[in-house]
Amino acid sequence: MKGILLSLILGFNYFVGIYYGIVNSVYSVLLTISLFVILRYIKRIKYSAIRDFSYSPETPPISILIPAHNEENVITRMVKSALSMNYPFFDVIVINDDSTDNTLSNLINTFNLTKIDVVYRNILKTNPVRGFYYNPAFPKLLVIDKEKGGKADSLNCGINVSRNPYFCSVDADSILEKDALIRLMTPVMESTTPVVACGGVVRILNGVEIKNGEIIEIKLPRCHLIMFQIVEYLRAFLFGRVGWDAVNSILILSGTFSLFNKATVIAVGGYNKKHVSEDMELIVKLHRYHRKHKKPYRIKFISDPICWSEAPDNLKMLGRQRRRWHVGLMQSIMEHKGIIFNPRYGSLGLLIFPYYLFFEMMGPIVELVGYIVVPLSFIFGIINIDYFILFLILAIFYGVFLSTIGIFLEEITYKRYPKWSDLFKLLLFGILENFGYRQINSFWRFQAIFRYIFRIKKWEYVEKKGREC
Repeated sequence: MKGILLSLILGFNYFVGIYYGIVNSVYSVLLTISLFVILRYIKRIKYSAIRDFSYSPETPPISILIPAHNEENVITRMVKSALSMNYPFFDVIVINDDSTDNTLSNLINTFNLTKIDVVYRNILKTNPVRGFYYNPAFPKLLVIDKEKGGKADSLNCGINVSRNPYFCSVDADSILEKDALIRLMTPVMESTTPVVACGGVVRILNGVEIKNGEIIEIKLPRCHLIMFQIVEYLRAFLFGRVGWDAVNSILILSGTFSLFNKATVIAVGGYNKKHVSEDMELIVKLHRYHRKHKKPYRIKFISDPICWSEAPDNLKMLGRQRRRWHVGLMQSIMEHKGIIFNPRYGSLGLLIFPYYLFFEMMGPIVELVGYIVVPLSFIFGIINIDYFILFLILAIFYGVFLSTIGIFLEEITYKRYPKWSDLFKLLLFGILENFGYRQINSFWRFQAIFRYIFRIKKWEYVEKKGREC
């Protein structure tokens, strides 16, 4: 019996090593691809017609959709930012999802809105709409007040009301850079293959100075928890998503800031109200629809349109956000499990979905148990020092390497944090995040697996403060 138990523990140790070996290999490939793609993109963008698109009558109109539930601290800031976009044709639609605070009254008072009659066409079925608010002095702004249905329901409501062929979903706690929309639309206009969705970079707003909805100065925050998230976002957006985009296999575009072709989204049924991570589920549906019907398409991610968004500044809110993200990932993977290993869906079925299933979805189990079992195995002499050092390199120190490269990628390309002290601070937190922060994240994702299994899939609300921690 003891021999069998020791064999099982030893086997699990080797399994953990293989897991980290594969994950780190995938990250290394993505990193290499991203480096070439970003450098080529920066060189190419100098000759892009992006400035001409800003004034061209052929640039497609966009609706900026802002779902809002209890966003009284941030909603007017976001609307002012959206209204100041450098884009030729756009409107801003705020969907108040039965807020119980002053979200709606703040909008009405700030923009002197009055209630108007508008015919509502319920193309994508949503909860009832109570009213529309408008002021001719702000002709690009429309506010919808509706019964509570969640973020997905609000976005579907905005799609129903929008009269433009494209829409951009933006979270209420965000700030858009002035040229964010035109940069997001550029790949759509330049591509010969239909681009049905395009995502940009989300950066963390905490610490940034803002005035009248515009960013005045970019500074790093004092809060350590926010610093960890800044490093994490740099790594995720600058080489993770850029790498997956290069092979047209990106499964996640952040719902905080993404552009969509409206007709295509309606064709796949819009956002799914039952999902807690509606953005990933929509992207999966778009992939599935086009590959099933053998229609040419691209889902793009580009690295220079910037949306600054508020991040949770305490462990309670951050834990809620990360659990929700992971439950959403599991919902998307399991609901579309027919794609897994299905050659009909090409690389999506044979490579991308299996990767997300075994390494992104189930990864927290291996990581969390591995952090406990491997050190104990070394202490009790089940594995030798060489294997334990290999585990530390794969599980901890390679993460330091990836974070460092992500920060340098930012530094040699967009350099949004200009001071040398910012660079050193980012590098320091790029090292520190691997000793505690990553492990806490694994724990939250581990919790999410149990919440999914026991069908606890409610939306975990994350409070927005509209100020730095």
